[in-house]
Order: sequence, then structure tokens, then C-alpha cells
Amino acid sequence: MGDDSAAEASGGTGGAARAIDPEKITTSTRDPEVMAGQLGAWLAGVLPAGADPVVEELTSPQGNGMSSETLLVDVATTGESGRSTRRLVVRVAPPEAAYPVFPTYDLAMQHRVMGLVAEATEVPVPATHWFEADPGVLGGPFFVMDRVEGRVPPDVLPYTFGDNWVFDATDADRARLQGSAVGVLAGIHSITTATHDLGFLEAGQPGGTALERHLAHWEAYHRWVVGEEPSPLLAACFAWLRAHLPEDVGPDALSWGDGRIGNMLFQGFDAAAVLDWEMAGVAPAEVDLGWMVYLHWFFQDLATDLGAPGLPAMFRPAEVCDAYEAAAGRRPGNLRWHIAYAAMRHGVIMRRVTERSVFFGEAERPADIDDLIIHRATLAAMLDGSYWERLDV
Repeated sequence: MGDDSAAEASGGTGGAARAIDPEKITTSTRDPEVMAGQLGAWLAGVLPAGADPVVEELTSPQGNGMSSETLLVDVATTGESGRSTRRLVVRVAPPEAAYPVFPTYDLAMQHRVMGLVAEATEVPVPATHWFEADPGVLGGPFFVMDRVEGRVPPDVLPYTFGDNWVFDATDADRARLQGSAVGVLAGIHSITTATHDLGFLEAGQPGGTALERHLAHWEAYHRWVVGEEPSPLLAACFAWLRAHLPEDVGPDALSWGDGRIGNMLFQGFDAAAVLDWEMAGVAPAEVDLGWMVYLHWFFQDLATDLGAPGLPAMFRPAEVCDAYEAAAGRRPGNLRWHIAYAAMRHGVIMRRVTERSVFFGEAERPADIDDLIIHRATLAAMLDGSYWERLDV
């Protein structure tokens, strides 16, 4: 993706992770044929007598994540109307041998959160069915939900690179997509600590506010990731975050955690399903807004780094705040800290993802530990202040 000097000049990415071929990253170490048989036997025990379930197809979607595994499953069953096929999705915790990105995968929490969102809001989430805690069935706990038809903004290659439905859309359609995505966040944030008991989502970390506890949770994750090989850059990032905690934040609410358009299904340009709740927690709304803005700009920086125009008109902070205010009736606080928080948390994740690729022989370990972070130049530019001119925030 260009040399480091070019990355620094553009405020772009940089780091050894750029050498990874995203289409060759290991996302699963399980045998789908074995899993199909295991799942079919399990379904026979949870479906009504006489359902006679047969797993007709079990696949992983293109670009399947490296955290929980996602399986698309077609299951033939017998009901009152005869034989029919149900289209389901199964989310399975990864095996420890797969060098997991996160230390724990609380799928029971995700199942519970999706049920809460479905019950308390109009936010589109797939209908959830069964949760199975026994890892002996599929090699990890899992839950089953309905499959929703729709299209996803691609991550591989990112939608900012062109030749996909988002890039090829009109400005008006992309604005509609962005407004729908921001509206989803407003709906999720209508679930607050004042309206619902969200104690099961508290991070269990010290801090006088939800934001402080949220940051402490990510500091603990940072320590787990770096272990005995600390990252000077990430250490500086988390020191900066602690020293600049914002006060202009909204009420504590349900936080999606991984709120970005790549985790949504769209029908037309309207959100049809909200997916991937593994990072859910309690935080002010600005945390999710910062993540949504930054994850677009992460992809935008990748495109710029390669000399492509990308989609620089999307997810600009002022417009996102305008859309959120219109949907939620409250103006968010300034997003600069929260965008930096997103980028810095993402830096820890990307270090772990790159180390995972090294583990599977898909990347070489660099001499400079911070070259494990694909967007190290972005983090450095955020720390010295030069990054923010592009976003006017």
C-alpha cells in the first residue's frame, strides 16, 4: 500500500499488516462437513418431534470474521405443511487453537442483547432462536437466528475501493445509507441505564463513569494483546486517552460496540439487519458514533494510500452529528476523542489480527513491533494533531 513516507504524507496507514492478502487470511480451522453433521444431530433434539431436520448446506460467508464464526445454514424440516427449508445463521465461538482475536466470546450475552433490542426498539435485528452453551456440540458455544436477505458493504476489498454497490451508488443513495445507519445507532441508544437494567453488560472494571469503565476494559484488552512485548505507540495512545477524557457526553446507554455499515445488511439503501454484537457494552452514544465514523475513514485512508479517490464525502463528523440529532433529538458532544478512541482500540485489534496471521504463516513478523499495526501512521498523526484537518472536528 505504498511506502511509509507516502503513508505519513497522506496521514494514511503504514505498518507490516499491509503485506497480508486479506483473501488468504485464516478465518476458521473447522471442517464444515463435520459441523453440518453435528448441527443436524443437535437440531433433531431441539426441534419438535417428527421435524426430521437435514442440513442441506452449510457455508461461511465471504469475508467471514476472525472472531465468532458465522455459518449460513439451510435446514430441511417437516412441519404441518410438509417439507420445507429454513434459512438460518449460526454464530459459533472460535476454538482456542485458532488464535482468537478476543480473550472471551460471550455468545449468551450477544443472544440476550439481540433479544432486548428486538423487544425494546424498532431497530432491525434477526429473530433469535436457540442458544447452546455446551462447546461439545460444535466446538464452542453458539446460537441460532434467522437469516435476513440483504447486501453488505464489502470489507474485502473495502467498499471505498470501487467496483461495488456502495461506491457505484448515487450521492443521494449513499446519503440515505448513511442516515439509515446513524438512525440505527439512535434506536439502539434509546435503551439506557434509566430505562433498562444493563448491569449484565457492565465491563466489571474500575471507574466512576460508564466511559471510564469502558476505557478500563479496553486497557485490559490492550494488556492481554501485548503481553510481554509492549507497543510504544499503543502505550502512548492509551495514556493520551486517559489524559483527555471528555465530559460533553450523553447519557449511558446500550452501546453496539462494533457499529459500522459493514456489520449491517441493507435492502436498497435502508438498514435491514444489525449484526455482530460481540463488543456490546454500556457507554455514551458518542462512543458508537466515533467508531462508525472512524471505521469508514480507516477504509478511506486505505484507498487514499493506494492513490484511489475513495468516498471522502461519507461519514463526516458534522453530518453524522446532524443526522443523529435529527433521529435522537439530542446533539452529540464533540467526536474528536471518540474517533481517536475508536482508532486506538482498532489499533490493538489490528495488532492481534496481524499476530494471528503471523501465527498461521500468512505474514512475517516485523522487526519494529508497531509495524504490526496497519494504521500506525494514522495513530501517530492523531497523537500529534495533524490528522484532524481532514475531518474538521
